[in-house]
Amino acid sequence: MIQINSFAVIGGDRRQAEMAESLVEDGCTVFAAAMEGAIFFNGVQKTSLQQAVENSQAVILPLPVSVDGKTLNAPLSDQRILLDDGFAHLMSDKKVFCGMASRLTRTSDLWNGAAVYDYSVQEEFAVRNSVPTAEGAIEIAMREFPGTINGSRCLVAGYGRIGKTLCGMLRGLGARVTATARKAKDLAWIEASGCRAFATSQLWKTSGYDLIFNTIPQMVFDAHTLARCAGDALVIDLASAPGGVDFEAAKRLGIRAIQALSLPGKCAPRAAGQIIKTTVYHMLEEEME
Repeated sequence: MIQINSFAVIGGDRRQAEMAESLVEDGCTVFAAAMEGAIFFNGVQKTSLQQAVENSQAVILPLPVSVDGKTLNAPLSDQRILLDDGFAHLMSDKKVFCGMASRLTRTSDLWNGAAVYDYSVQEEFAVRNSVPTAEGAIEIAMREFPGTINGSRCLVAGYGRIGKTLCGMLRGLGARVTATARKAKDLAWIEASGCRAFATSQLWKTSGYDLIFNTIPQMVFDAHTLARCAGDALVIDLASAPGGVDFEAAKRLGIRAIQALSLPGKCAPRAAGQIIKTTVYHMLEEEME
């Protein structure tokens, strides 16, 4: 059992708001700051940034902790909170959990040696987060694709955590699924799961698919590759910014392409918030062992 029972939840989107409420349901005391736009029902206490930090044992910051590398990611607030020496000093004696921690630690030398933990790099977080991401991708496909998922020809580029989960869900809906991977062992696993497989290096030969899902965070769908896609194909890019699709080329070629970032926070904020909470709990438990 963790011995920390008071948390400051600072900034973030609906995921952070749902996580704050879930922490209260577990019996924790929760102080929320830079979340003026959030509506809480079960005892989350809205306070100033300084009060939230001073009254808590641990601080949970959002994923990503910053979008621009200079200010806190706080879409539910009108405040502009600088990530500077003052912010780092305020957190100096706290355990700080955040997503994409390097964006935080680069903002001040005071973070050197500080207790900063990145929940977004934990394997359990990535695996659990693949479920709402895949569900969100399928939701977009169902809304934007004029046909049905059942019987459609789907290509999943990349067979990492999200790719694996997405392939399974698409097959469950009756799609004809092809996936790509770089490693021979992953190509074997793709085939063993009942999908067709080919090497990611051969993506430039892509043609004949109704739905294309990219999970690879590098430019794999450039103008040359997109030119081989059918004009009525729908491309959904799930990769972290800047993504793996040349959207300007897609527009010129008349191909519909959607950049789908942060799907867990948009499509399943409650589940996404609970995933962050559970990961933080486990990180605290591991530190105590």
